[in-house]
Amino acid sequence: MSKLNNKTHVEFKGVSKSYDGRTVVVKDLDLSIRTGEFVTLLGPSGSGKTTILMMLAGFQTPTAGEILLDGQPIHNMPARKRGIGMVFQNYALFPHMTVGANLAFPLEVRRMGTEERSERVERVLRLVRLEGFADRKPGQLSGGQQQRVAIARALVFEPFLVLMDEPLGALDRSLRDEMQYEIRRIHRTLGVTVVYVTHDQQEAMVMSDRIAVLRKGIVEQIAMPEGLYEEPTCSFVASFIGESNQLHGRVLGMSEEDNVYEVETGGEMIHALKVEPCKVGDDVTLSIRPERVKINPEAGRYTNEVDATVEDLTFLGNQLRVRLSTCGREDFIATIPNIVGHGGWITGDSVRLGWTTVDCRALNHEQFSD
Repeated sequence: MSKLNNKTHVEFKGVSKSYDGRTVVVKDLDLSIRTGEFVTLLGPSGSGKTTILMMLAGFQTPTAGEILLDGQPIHNMPARKRGIGMVFQNYALFPHMTVGANLAFPLEVRRMGTEERSERVERVLRLVRLEGFADRKPGQLSGGQQQRVAIARALVFEPFLVLMDEPLGALDRSLRDEMQYEIRRIHRTLGVTVVYVTHDQQEAMVMSDRIAVLRKGIVEQIAMPEGLYEEPTCSFVASFIGESNQLHGRVLGMSEEDNVYEVETGGEMIHALKVEPCKVGDDVTLSIRPERVKINPEAGRYTNEVDATVEDLTFLGNQLRVRLSTCGREDFIATIPNIVGHGGWITGDSVRLGWTTVDCRALNHEQFSD
């Protein structure tokens, strides 16, 4: 994580957006972003993440609520005066201009002197590791190099806030992986505030200080990457961040002292960690990560142990993905390291599964499950 300032840089207060007066694209958004923080808006298409970015940039106006920058409302401030750097998926470089001219353009608009322009262009090219590329045209660069130029252009006038809208979407997987670490390096070097939009959970996990997971215009959960993965507060987040087995059941008992529910699901009694308040008889969704499931554990080692049947095995290189029938489902997944002596199961084998209470989270089924 970056070294963060406790000062609030960006704040959304009760912000909503509707384009037609009927359908709400963003609903009652309350979000504070600290100075120097890297916050990612993550969600599927139509979740409102790009609309939030465009409102912050000044290209869209909120229907309700207000947006503050360093404590000052900016709803009446035009986009060009907000001093925000922008990076888009399509690079948006001028094809007839050299790299140097593309980078100098934002400085010319700000009436900066020739000498200072040259110094800043050289400095930002070093930052994105493109020294010596100033005289090339965008068409002479690879996709990854063009995206570096786009990032450099957003940074060349030294903004305190940079917005990135799916900037790696046009790149292939290997380049995307490389650019994720480059963007993180640049952020840590400069310490600027970054608001990043993506639907790719790996991007969000690699780069972010915090991630806001959106669905249908609402922030379902905002937390550090590890917190989202280990402690999802709803079934949508549990399934969207990584893979999750989800079992639907009913609460039959509870231990308030230990924060544990006893849940019946598919004819099995499962002990699960309480996340949302429930009472006996309530429906819940149990979430268990596939890598936390042990196949054929030592008897009595785990609080939760159930019988299962192997339905399918998939080779994933360093892992084996085992699909099983258990607890009334045929799509329960366990992932195990691909090591010698892993078990050698075949379809139809009967096995025993085990997992801890802590690794099984009881989520509010009625409120959060689709």
